[in-house]
Amino acid sequence: MVKKDYYEVLGVSRNASSEEIKRAYRRLAIKYHPDKNLDNKKKAEEKFKEAAEAYEILSNPEKRQRYDKFGHSGVRESGSGSGMNMEDIFANFGDIFADAFGEGFSSFGFGKSTRHRTIKGSDLRIRVKLTLEEIANGIEKKVKVKRMKVADGVKFKTCTSCNGTGQITRVTNTILGKMQTTSQCHICSGTGKNIENIPYGANKHGLIKEEELVNIKIPEGLTEGIQLKVSGKGNEAPFNGIPGDLIVLIEEIPHPKLKREGSNLHYDLYISFPDAILGASKEVPTINGKARIKIDPGTQSGKTLRLKNKGLPNIEGYGYGSLLIHVNVWTPKKINEEQRKFFEKMRKNENFLPHPGNYEKSFFDRVREMFS
Repeated sequence: MVKKDYYEVLGVSRNASSEEIKRAYRRLAIKYHPDKNLDNKKKAEEKFKEAAEAYEILSNPEKRQRYDKFGHSGVRESGSGSGMNMEDIFANFGDIFADAFGEGFSSFGFGKSTRHRTIKGSDLRIRVKLTLEEIANGIEKKVKVKRMKVADGVKFKTCTSCNGTGQITRVTNTILGKMQTTSQCHICSGTGKNIENIPYGANKHGLIKEEELVNIKIPEGLTEGIQLKVSGKGNEAPFNGIPGDLIVLIEEIPHPKLKREGSNLHYDLYISFPDAILGASKEVPTINGKARIKIDPGTQSGKTLRLKNKGLPNIEGYGYGSLLIHVNVWTPKKINEEQRKFFEKMRKNENFLPHPGNYEKSFFDRVREMFS
């Protein structure tokens, strides 16, 4: 299914300020909150998640810049956006709802609530190096990640200060009468729980560092610098909170023969004088093997040959780039006496004198053709 433009989802222009984006998301969050649309709760929840996905990208300057440049493919992240559940949305964007409804806003209804604070673990960042072949075809990588996890044997107990509500309610007498205020419990930090038993080796939050093998699905056609997100594979959070995410930064390993430029590949082919004069058949490397090309008789040095669809997949999903083969005629630095006499004889031969015509493209014409 084709994703809608994030700016269109929020109903803002592409040069909207961060405050305009925030206001637009708050408006949609109120409009499509499932508890306000009981007659069509499923559709409202879809719209609610769609708005949250758009806000997640556009409220982050780095993600927004990649989205503006590459579209949805630039922020294609494993398990992000539409994969968020309702609890993730309220945990990540709770400040938006607090601004709209006040401290007592509930994730599953309006008005005052005893919803506990949900803690999210911190994100982890790793770098993954990929060959050009892996980028071209997409790949699943298994990487070892050391992450904080809730230790076996951790036990929690209900916070006695707030009786498990995560909130402290105070009633004070004022000249206007009794005033009731609700705030987060400072003993349990709003979780409603305290740690009762900490296993050996765990920190004060009941977390311990463990190594885990994480599977990362890498789509084809990525460019260096793009980040992927694997949801829930960052550090875990205490009190059964939401795990953080694993942020994967892509690095490209240079190819020994091919040079990349966007979705196009470049290759320098060197041929001899005889091949340039008589023509030849040459084998050139491609991203997934080899290809054979024809060198026409009389081929000039600097000529560029194009093999369509032999480049990399376009990051936006629009087909493949080309393999551009740059022909260079190799001039020998040393020749024997017989060869010298032959070329001395040919020096003034009419057939060996340069006669560039309209059919011979200039350097600038060739450059323009390459990028057209």
